Amino acid sequence: MPSYKAPVRDLSFVVNEMLDFASQRGTLGYDDADAETIEAIFSECGRLAEDKVNPVNQSGDEQGCRLENGEVIVPDGFTEAYQAYVEGGWGGLSCDPEYGGMGMPQVLRFMVNEIFTAANHSWFMYPTLTHGAHSALEHWASDELKQKFLPKLTTGEWTGTMNLTEAHAGTDLGMIRTRAEPQADGSYKISGNKIFISAGEHQMTENIIHLVLAKTPDAPEGTKGISLFIVPKFMVGDDGSIGERNQVVCQSIEHKMGIRASATCVLEFEGATGYLVGEENKGLRAMFTMMNAARLGVAVEGLGAGELAYQAAAAYAKDRIQGRSLSGPKAPDKPADPIIHHADVRRMLLTMRSFVEGSRALNGLIALQLDVAQTHPDAAEREKAEDFLGLMTPVAKSFFTDEGSAASNLAVQVYGGHGYICEHGVEQFVRDARISQIYEGTNGIQSLDLVGRKLALNGGRAVKAFFAQVGADLAAAGDSLNAYTQPLAAAFDSLQKATGWLMQNAASNPDHAGGVAVEYTRLFSVVSVGWAWLKAAQTCQAKLDAGTDDAAFYTNKLIVGRFFMERYVAEHSSLLARVTAGAQTMMELDAEAF
Repeated sequence: MPSYKAPVRDLSFVVNEMLDFASQRGTLGYDDADAETIEAIFSECGRLAEDKVNPVNQSGDEQGCRLENGEVIVPDGFTEAYQAYVEGGWGGLSCDPEYGGMGMPQVLRFMVNEIFTAANHSWFMYPTLTHGAHSALEHWASDELKQKFLPKLTTGEWTGTMNLTEAHAGTDLGMIRTRAEPQADGSYKISGNKIFISAGEHQMTENIIHLVLAKTPDAPEGTKGISLFIVPKFMVGDDGSIGERNQVVCQSIEHKMGIRASATCVLEFEGATGYLVGEENKGLRAMFTMMNAARLGVAVEGLGAGELAYQAAAAYAKDRIQGRSLSGPKAPDKPADPIIHHADVRRMLLTMRSFVEGSRALNGLIALQLDVAQTHPDAAEREKAEDFLGLMTPVAKSFFTDEGSAASNLAVQVYGGHGYICEHGVEQFVRDARISQIYEGTNGIQSLDLVGRKLALNGGRAVKAFFAQVGADLAAAGDSLNAYTQPLAAAFDSLQKATGWLMQNAASNPDHAGGVAVEYTRLFSVVSVGWAWLKAAQTCQAKLDAGTDDAAFYTNKLIVGRFFMERYVAEHSSLLARVTAGAQTMMELDAEAF
């Protein structure tokens, strides 16, 4: 498998140059996060990923996990890599110092997460949900529970999980059967079965803190009756000490298409002791704090998959010789030219790279709003940030993961037959990336969320604000960026027309919303990433106009961005046609005719 190299220069470009975080850190309360510190964080994270995490990616996939007497044994090298992660304080990078965190901005955490998930998707499944659990507890748990559980979740000495899914229910959480019986001491006895629990059992940490959805005996039907509980693998004393094993049993681990080194568990709760988080019957609200964080985290998985695929494919294309360039020999001293000189190979490589760099820019814009929503002193700015995050979560989750999976397939295509066999490791990219389109709400569910909820929420406040921002940025861009503004303006016009069509037709026929939600979301996505590319291009052009010693970096980025405009953004007309075709034809066949 080709080695992974953390894209430190490009991550630094997004945060320090495009976002100009230094100019905002004072307002947001992150005085320590200057440009030098940010670059040092990326560099140190990159070293850990390159030296410890990535080297056990392919071997971890080959070895997988195994279950022995109810305990999961992880692949060789995983525990050592995790301990290095804990020792470096990476789990607490953006956590509150009150609980042992570094207190760094959220935007840095999301950039760092890209590095780790690209380096080893399976391995990063163990720490990644811990932050979501931490966030849910920080927002909704009592002070007593926070003091007991948050410090070691912050350091990564303990990991966290999210227990939603049951075999009969799937996405329909209102159907869950797990029960929580109240006890005299204020605790609950949790009984039930949960499936697809990532990192639900392992031996890398001394404890695992499960967040579990369950219903109390007198709970209302459906989602209104869901409560959230902390259920630790081992009981925790008031002083934080580890006690006896709780009644949580790993019955089996799934044998999966990809992320084989991640333990995806079936957990049985057999009267396990649990503690209520927040109020009874209000658990879904608390869990959504974790789910929304997880969905943005999964979006980053798609971005990381794309970066990993691109790096491998580009390295191979420079090395592999086959055929002659159509415009004449490029390596006349060799029997054939490197395939990097074939236009179709470049098409595939630039498809990957333009998706990755544009989506990384959008990821930065999204993550920055997490910081604004949490720490900006102006309530109106916090509200605007929350609106933007709600709108962009389904967009990023669906587009980043769709294209991360597509990029992984393109990497195999660049390698040809050598990509299809296991020796080179790129077939693993395809298997690993595929899950990100499914979990934390399938991409179809994300599209329904955008069309069915987010567009109309608060009278359309979020989408109106976003459209106003895109329009203003297009108007302010100079003539030197016509290669960006002209295609983006045309796509933005298509998006507005598609939005108007949905508003006029979906209410009278809900199947229209369901039938075209995926195409509408992709149209929204190419406009959103195109908008992020425009911001990146403006930064690059300003650097070139001012004079720079790194002209090649900015010039190359402008070329890559133009490719995104020419190929991705150009999809807008066909996407508009598909949206406005509606759902009539797809609903005409009787179910028996399929």
